[in-house]
Amino acid sequence: MAGAGAGFDFEHCEALVRDGDPDRYWASLFAPADKRPYLFALYAFSFEIARVRDSVREAMLGEIRLQWWRDALQGEARGDVRANPVAAALDDTIVAFRLPRQTLVDLVDARVLDLYDDPIPTLNDLEGYCGETSSSLIRLASIVLTGGDPGSADPAGHAGVAYALTGLLRAFPWHARRGQVYLPQDILARHGVVREDVVRGRGGPGLRRAMADLRAVARKHLAHVRILRS
Repeated sequence: MAGAGAGFDFEHCEALVRDGDPDRYWASLFAPADKRPYLFALYAFSFEIARVRDSVREAMLGEIRLQWWRDALQGEARGDVRANPVAAALDDTIVAFRLPRQTLVDLVDARVLDLYDDPIPTLNDLEGYCGETSSSLIRLASIVLTGGDPGSADPAGHAGVAYALTGLLRAFPWHARRGQVYLPQDILARHGVVREDVVRGRGGPGLRRAMADLRAVARKHLAHVRILRS
């Protein structure tokens, strides 16, 4: 598996996930001990990509940072990519389990949405974003855990959307304060809510109903997971 010099890289990833993504950290502790470092590498990568907006002053700088990750995944980055401990641990994980690099590149591409305050037109668009950022990560983790093809992608797809929607609902006030609205336009319009009301902190019955709709969608996806697992 990973080389002898990779210990620090994986330890760095574990610390990053423990501090920045505690939900996935605690879930990883239920995995076999020999698989945890590789899960931490995946989750540290996801965390690094997700927090790009918070670490730059403007969207273009975020685009540059995401492009570095694309280049690193595709072997086109300049300089020593392995000097970055997350990139090094991720590369070891990709090689050890033959993970599809394009899936990780697609995850990077999906995170461009986070850099801007553009509205999300439809629920289908939001579910697609959740699939690229969360479902794909569950699918990759399943490959690590099984050591090969985990079978149907449907459970991971529904689980990832349910997980991501729950996270977006939980972070709704924080996102709204900085001008991001992940509630899709079609759901907002159904309840007579406009984006300006959300970012200015004006709630009301319409917004509560819109958020209830999104909770129902998350529960629907979770129900699909339970059916597929039975």
